[in-house]
Amino acid sequence: MGQDASGARAERFSAYIDDLASVLGDPRRNGPMSSYCTGLLLPADRKSVEPMAAMTAPDRTAAQHQSLLHFVGKGDWSDDAVMGKVREHVVPHIETHGAISAWIVDGEPG
Repeated sequence: MGQDASGARAERFSAYIDDLASVLGDPRRNGPMSSYCTGLLLPADRKSVEPMAAMTAPDRTAAQHQSLLHFVGKGDWSDDAVMGKVREHVVPHIETHGAISAWIVDGEPG
């Protein structure tokens, strides 16, 4: 895969996160949200804030860990507002083949 493709993906991801962050209410939450979402996408056995902090900020893991803990556990932002933004992005793509008639959620790959 070329640098152009990975650069374009990184730009799309950044734009997506910026749009989601627009409903967080405080711009200081944008960085932790970006780190948290990045951590969810990185390969790891555990998706808790401790390994995410180590992967997203290896030179300042303790501070990143605290930032992510605060964002997830104490952040005063609306889950409903964030999920509304996610729906704005996702539903139009899902409905390109027709209206949604059923959702199947499977926690196990394959």
